[in-house]
Amino acid sequence: MRRDADRYTLFTRRALILGGVKVGLLGALGARLYWLQTVESEKYKVLADDNRINTRPLTPSRGLIFDRTGEPLAANRNNYRLLITADKGRISEALKQAETVLERLERVIDIGERERQRILEQMRRNRSFVPVTVRENLEWEQVAQIEFNAPDLPGVSIDLGQTRDYLHPELTSHVVGYVGRVSPEDLRDSDDPVLELPGMRIGKKGVEKGADELLRGKPGGIQVEVNAVGRVVRELDRTEGEPGANLLLTIDLELQRYVTERLKDQSASAVVMDVVTGDILAMASVPAFDNNTFARGVTQAEWQELLNDPGKPLLNKAAQGQYPPGSTYKMVTALAALESKAISLWDRLPCVGFIELPGDQKKYCWIHPAGHGWPNVIEALQMSCDCFFYEAGRRAGVDRIAEVAAKLGFGTATGSGLPEEADGLQPTRAWKQERHSRPWGVGDTYNLAIGQGDMLATPLQLAVMAARIGNGGYDVKPRLIAATAGAREPLQPPPVQLRPDAPSLKFNAHFMKAVQQGMDMVVNSQGGTAFGSRIKEKGMAMAGKTGTSQVKRITESERGRRMSQEELPWHLRHHALFCGYAPVDNPRYACAVVVEHGMGGSRTAAPITRDILVEVQKIDPSRRRDRFKTAALGGGRTVAEAAPAGETTDPKRGGP
Repeated sequence: MRRDADRYTLFTRRALILGGVKVGLLGALGARLYWLQTVESEKYKVLADDNRINTRPLTPSRGLIFDRTGEPLAANRNNYRLLITADKGRISEALKQAETVLERLERVIDIGERERQRILEQMRRNRSFVPVTVRENLEWEQVAQIEFNAPDLPGVSIDLGQTRDYLHPELTSHVVGYVGRVSPEDLRDSDDPVLELPGMRIGKKGVEKGADELLRGKPGGIQVEVNAVGRVVRELDRTEGEPGANLLLTIDLELQRYVTERLKDQSASAVVMDVVTGDILAMASVPAFDNNTFARGVTQAEWQELLNDPGKPLLNKAAQGQYPPGSTYKMVTALAALESKAISLWDRLPCVGFIELPGDQKKYCWIHPAGHGWPNVIEALQMSCDCFFYEAGRRAGVDRIAEVAAKLGFGTATGSGLPEEADGLQPTRAWKQERHSRPWGVGDTYNLAIGQGDMLATPLQLAVMAARIGNGGYDVKPRLIAATAGAREPLQPPPVQLRPDAPSLKFNAHFMKAVQQGMDMVVNSQGGTAFGSRIKEKGMAMAGKTGTSQVKRITESERGRRMSQEELPWHLRHHALFCGYAPVDNPRYACAVVVEHGMGGSRTAAPITRDILVEVQKIDPSRRRDRFKTAALGGGRTVAEAAPAGETTDPKRGGP
């Protein structure tokens, strides 16, 4: 009996212990449930939503680009694009799944091995749930096929994106430039998360690149509910991004078209500038290219064709082409010699057709082998006498020449707004020592004085020099952007400007007047090198300077048998240059033209410049605001109207 009682007591104790343990466990479980469901409910609700809801960025609409009259140059066009999204948390599995999906997509669209590797690499690099663009500009039949096969294509979606559309590609490709995909180099150079957005395009050349941050805008976002395989079930919320700013360029499309047509069938470039404001009214480089090719994605075959073209269509010759300026540089030498008092306005220097150098060498007078006699500085400019400027340059010295050249825009990029603009090359003593480990010699000064030797300039720099001389010595800066405005703000052209607001370059007014007179006589006097290209229309006369830069050095034997340029292969012929301004009595427009292998400035470049300066004076873009029109912007926005249509201007007075 006692044994039974002991056994009962032991069982009761064990039951109580087990019951206590169970109660403790149930209490702990209840407490944990209370903690999870009540105290930390918000935290786990967020985690659950993260699995169910994806927040995806929306690429902002890129700002639009217009010419100075409100004519659209770059706009946006809607397009269907194919996206694929990977979960970065399971990247190895996601990439394996993406490869399978891409193989299935091959049945609908063509995806080459190169594109496949790009897509996988971008998925590996992107943040979680950031879609990667597989293909843009899908046709409707392709969209339908992809949507039909959607159950077998996890992570794939169709999105409505935008493609950059250039409305005048052959006319403005070098100025406007183009957009392209974001490269790994772009991501390394910037920490802006907007660059990782699907289908994001950034400026690669021209104004598109120079003003990229203005044009880019700010991204929006979209919240979508997804199922277990990542396919979108429904859209929950959307926040539209902020479109980029719109730009009004200084380029006049009508003038740009005329200049391009005038240069056609040559390898050439031209720049037209306002000498008062610095506005670049036209910048043409031929041959050109279609920038829409790059906006949609250039193929390897198209790229190779452009690279192999001997005319170098991808090069903006107006801002990137670098040439010896030849005799157009003589205005620099003239001002340097006058400002340094190495010569006076009345000094006459001898020209017998050549000068002698040590070692039984000679440097010849290009234009007149028999010599020009004893010209003064104005006559030397008129006749382009090399011997005069050899001596004037020697007396002034390289340091003074380089100082004046810098004032007139040589040796550094002009800051026009084109990132690819070249600096040119203004040789100096220090440069010669550093580059060639030799001191500067008198022969170097002779070469520099007539714009030859190592001296290099762009057509844009020649136009800047002509503008600064034409306006009497004011430091006008070339510009391509006339105005900017937010996406929903009116875009207005700048007001008419009658005189430069730039600082003076502090040249002696008498010396500047003498150089202007010399340039006038180049064109409008019988002995001038461009007399055959003078403007005969009343009130439109131009002043300027011819230039011919050597591509191949002329040997003594070739000089002796008077070998003509036509006898040489095209690529060995001299470049033809001309820069000038008009009208002579009240300069407003400057122009520089370079024709590659055009043989002679007076022969080839001067007639082109004459025609361009006549046309720009007829159009008169700097003073006519009545040509500004309303142009459609994205989303129903419009460019504000400018001056009333009946308003006119007096070209002689330069204002309304």
